[in-house]
Amino acid sequence: MNNAPRTLLLSLAAALAAVSAPLASQERPAPSQPAASSALTPALTYADLVDLAEGTPLVIRARIKEQAQVSAERAPGLAPGFARLYIEAETLALLSGNISIGESLRYLVDVPFDAKGKLPRLKKQEVVLFARPVPGRPREVQLVDPRAQLAATPELDRRLQPVLAQLASADRPPVVTGVRDALSIAGTLTGESETQLFLDTQNDGPVSVTIVRRPGMAPRWGVSWTEIVDQAARAPQAETLAWYRLACALPQRLPAEANLARDEEGRARAAEDYALVMASLGPCERNRS
Repeated sequence: MNNAPRTLLLSLAAALAAVSAPLASQERPAPSQPAASSALTPALTYADLVDLAEGTPLVIRARIKEQAQVSAERAPGLAPGFARLYIEAETLALLSGNISIGESLRYLVDVPFDAKGKLPRLKKQEVVLFARPVPGRPREVQLVDPRAQLAATPELDRRLQPVLAQLASADRPPVVTGVRDALSIAGTLTGESETQLFLDTQNDGPVSVTIVRRPGMAPRWGVSWTEIVDQAARAPQAETLAWYRLACALPQRLPAEANLARDEEGRARAAEDYALVMASLGPCERNRS
């Protein structure tokens, strides 16, 4: 996000000085609740939610009290079709984080205009904010990106709570950064083999993937998050943090330099087994730009 944090802070400071007219002057007839919620929350994937939540100091549930549009000249970096809003909100709950925040909040957010070119009416909407504190200003927060405000719905709560719980867990899977080594060894029987993938991680935590083939049986694979290479390890379930660590971080094809097999048959088998793992994981889909 390069200069986005500094830009939004400057915009917030400007907005606080510039929005001196009563916020009620921004009032418009309220569109239906679904339309406002749609403007706040596009169809988010599991990966979108983890992207937003991971490393974010504050995840806050709040109720919007007032909104005012920031003038275009005070909204640098604003995307076409969007407006930058100055928001005043009431804090309802701190969903994640241990930083003290005020009972009321002020922040900036970018929201899209509707099909008629009008702003959504957000007053009284409950929202979830992914934010960081502003040092020395307990009533202000800065969104981790300009659109990191979602409509608080039962569906979002159902999907977000497990994400926050897994990220806060002491035994959460480490961040995978790539494939370090891959080696495939043929067994004594025709069609028997074992391939091991050793993965790089952000903090050098041990992660290995084992693919086992036995004659007359479907290939089986699993991931081990400890130093022990476990043939009984299982593949992670979809839409879990373990799945995200693999599906959203590993390259689609096995890097040639990671393949340690020297014979062509072994190299081809390692590449085939890696492709099996990636196909089993499925795509890491994201809808947020």
